[in-house]
Amino acid sequence: MHTDAQIDTLARTLGALLLARGWRVTAAESCTGGGIAQAITAVAGSSGWFDMAFVTYSNQAKQQLVGVPAHTLSAHGAVSEATVCAMARGALQTAAADIAVAVSGIAGPSGGSPDKPVGTVCFAWAQAGAVHSETRMFTGDRHSVRQQTIAHALHGLIQLLGQAQS
Repeated sequence: MHTDAQIDTLARTLGALLLARGWRVTAAESCTGGGIAQAITAVAGSSGWFDMAFVTYSNQAKQQLVGVPAHTLSAHGAVSEATVCAMARGALQTAAADIAVAVSGIAGPSGGSPDKPVGTVCFAWAQAGAVHSETRMFTGDRHSVRQQTIAHALHGLIQLLGQAQS
């Protein structure tokens, strides 16, 4: 389980990297309901690297706010790497940010299926035309799944920034 202090440390590290580079970050969130943006903006001075994010809980919001094509949602579902890749690209473009993360998953306690059980979370990180995605399985209650998702999303942004340095 990731604690608030661990998430705060990740957010501070992310902020320092973004500030040093002069970059801005955005997020398109479903299962975390704004938790990634909250973690980022809990850091004093975050207005220097954060302008906006998108909470896209419904399929309609995913389409309207970050441009996920209806055919992507119908073919792959909201909890899919195809959908989070589209979310990340759309958030990056709409927010005019340099780096983005998108998450969609099943935090529980209900909503899971044999194909996508509770704890399934899809992630995508995007920057300048490049998108990387993955699916993770987390355990625990709803709060735990959401905390693990926020921490993993922030960690992925930090990793992407580290790769961008080279």
